[in-house]
Amino acid sequence: MGFLKRSCSMWLSTVALIAAVAFAGAAAQAAEETVQGMLAAQIRMQGFACDKALGATKDAKRSRPDHAVWMLRCSNANYRVSRAPDMVAKVEPLR
Repeated sequence: MGFLKRSCSMWLSTVALIAAVAFAGAAAQAAEETVQGMLAAQIRMQGFACDKALGATKDAKRSRPDHAVWMLRCSNANYRVSRAPDMVAKVEPLR
């Protein structure tokens, strides 16, 4: 009886661990999709074309506290997007 109880407990622990890892990965992916989607929507409102947002990475060298700089990759163009609180984004098309 003790072996069966330990086996069941190990199995449940393994399933819980797999579920936690899967959830963490999905949450990280959703957060990244949210950033690129938000940046794409913002530059579209400012008159720039971004048909489909493919990715966004933060530019650590150019970013400062309260001034984030992102590299936004769209299906039809690439942009450097500088954002400061309560201001419109500075958008630079890249080649």
